[in-house]
Amino acid sequence: MGRTYRLLTAAAVITSLGNSGAVVAAAFAVLHGGGDGTDVGLVAAARTVPLIAFLLVGGAVADRLPRHRVMVAANCLNCASQAAFAALVLTGAPPVWQLALLAALGGTGQAFFAPAAEGMLLSCVPAAHAGRAFAFFRIGVNGAGIGGAALGGALCAAAGPGWVLAGDAAAFALAAALRAALDTGAIPPRKRRSRLGHDLREGWREVAGRRWLWVVVAQFAVVNAAFAATQSVYGPLVARDRLGGAGAWGAALAAFGAGTLLGALVMTRWKPRRMLLTGGWGSLMCALSPAALAAGLPLPVLAATMAGCGIGVEVFAVTWMTALHQEIPADKLSRVSSYDWLGSVGMVPVATALAGPVQEMTGRPAALWGSAALIALLTLAALSVPDVRRLTRGTADAPQERDAPRGCQTPQERPATAASPAEGTFPVQGSRAAPRATCSS
Repeated sequence: MGRTYRLLTAAAVITSLGNSGAVVAAAFAVLHGGGDGTDVGLVAAARTVPLIAFLLVGGAVADRLPRHRVMVAANCLNCASQAAFAALVLTGAPPVWQLALLAALGGTGQAFFAPAAEGMLLSCVPAAHAGRAFAFFRIGVNGAGIGGAALGGALCAAAGPGWVLAGDAAAFALAAALRAALDTGAIPPRKRRSRLGHDLREGWREVAGRRWLWVVVAQFAVVNAAFAATQSVYGPLVARDRLGGAGAWGAALAAFGAGTLLGALVMTRWKPRRMLLTGGWGSLMCALSPAALAAGLPLPVLAATMAGCGIGVEVFAVTWMTALHQEIPADKLSRVSSYDWLGSVGMVPVATALAGPVQEMTGRPAALWGSAALIALLTLAALSVPDVRRLTRGTADAPQERDAPRGCQTPQERPATAASPAEGTFPVQGSRAAPRATCSS
């Protein structure tokens, strides 16, 4: 792979390492300042609202301006907000409203970063090695996430959450420096566009005109929400009441992380011909997590189930990235990515907010079985769509004018394909709120 790919991967690994530790530190910073669980939720929500609000604008901006400049600017905003968060924590017990304001700045930065980063990564990878490149990228990001969470927890206990947050700010600064060094001299200039609203409509037409694309985005709008409620609300409660506490749930999440690494490793070798059919069967394994919790499985069996879930998530993630790389024109990648991201995170706050009331109404086992059934049914419904099942590797029209930074192959150097007949204060994760994951901020 070329220099651009290596720099993007290195920067993503660095921020994933910092972000994963800062997730732990940020929650404990709120609690150590006298806040409760509600305050932790309010600060997290303050980050999510601007993320959702600005995603589409961020995608349009990233397709107008040089993507690496948008990424650097977003990293600088995340660095500043995280440094201010760390300073407040280190110097006292800041009020929740100040932390919420900084969280909102972090969410705004992620809204502009995510579509630009995904577009940049997709555009710099040669078609012949796309699946393997995406798999190696995710191995690095997921591995850093696992290590960062463990390191962040240990440092939080030893030195306090403020220093972990300061380390995350430094990670953003280093990532911004790496991304500023990207060599984009070989990227062809983009045509001047008219209005932002026109760009947003053009991006929507790109999504709406591909049935396989909008079907999977709609599927994951609900799948991610159900998965997030399981991971963020029901899982910790089950661990507290039946498995022995936070340590047990941490072990289950570690097994999930190990599964994502194994899944990404498998995808460095495996190139399934029917990409979304294979990815869909992988995403079906997301139903295993709530089902295992509902069934009351012992911790070793739960951990093994979570590992299988992680493998399935990665199989889907790599095949999805490969499909976008193959099918979407380069000058529309970031706008399409912004609609994808909006679908991925839009319903997550609603699901996590309603998880508690639903549990009180139906009981926890029924809520968990309902989540598992919802994930399974929607995934099977998506797989019933012919455009999803039949999308094959290398059979669709190759996207034109793919950005090709130095160190990447140009479109002319790629094998031709035959025509088809038809990052933040509550830290930006290298993975999305649930199974969908691509770029770290």
